[in-house]
Amino acid sequence: MDDVNRTDRLYAIREELRRAGRAGTTGARLARLFEVSERTIKRDVSALQQAGAPIWAQSGPGGGYVLDASASLPPVNFTPTQAVAMAVALATLPSGSPFAVDAAAARGKLWDTLGERDRQRAQRLSARVWTRPTPPRTSRGPLPDGVASGPAGQAPDGLAPVAADAPAPAPAVLRAVEQALGDERALVIAYAGRDGAVTQRTVEPILLAHTGGRWYLVAWCQLRVAIRWFRLDRIADAHLTAERYVPRDVASVGEPPAGSAPVA
Repeated sequence: MDDVNRTDRLYAIREELRRAGRAGTTGARLARLFEVSERTIKRDVSALQQAGAPIWAQSGPGGGYVLDASASLPPVNFTPTQAVAMAVALATLPSGSPFAVDAAAARGKLWDTLGERDRQRAQRLSARVWTRPTPPRTSRGPLPDGVASGPAGQAPDGLAPVAADAPAPAPAVLRAVEQALGDERALVIAYAGRDGAVTQRTVEPILLAHTGGRWYLVAWCQLRVAIRWFRLDRIADAHLTAERYVPRDVASVGEPPAGSAPVA
């Protein structure tokens, strides 16, 4: 147990020196912080140095220890949308993936890097990005595109797995959809139905949903005056408008399928 405690303390000392930056910190302060003697701190620092940690001793009054800047990463700053993008990547890991527990911990740390205002914005956006595991193949075929699966507008079920050569949504389309959802601005899309016919729609995004291995934009369609699901890979073109809208509650889409959840 003593060895375990010392290992933890060595790691904590290095982290404390990293946080202290160029100013460093004194052995006396480290001793008080970790409730050990200054002699113990001196031995621990020596052990870190022998292990290759670039820790330097400052002489003179107020002297102490400094971790070389080469061993310390600069502060990492994320925008709210970047934080949500990372959360999406972590949330869409296939079920049973290695490091899933660590991924969940990383997501929490990612949120901690945000300031209060950015965290609130990221939380609002992530609440409108939902994922669920790929459902098993069933005999039921996929529903027509742009049509809700039931009176409540529930997510389509029974979707076949996406083929390896399935087309990916165009980057410009993805960017327009992301901005429309984040900025609460109506979006004009050119949407190709299953029969290949392309229709022009003005939509008000409600959420993005990942199900059956595909991404869908769930939105209020002004043409149909109803909630519709649009496969992102069938949106041929998308343009933001200046029209603002009040986002409909996610609950208006219907009861989420089993296993689905917001990304953070």
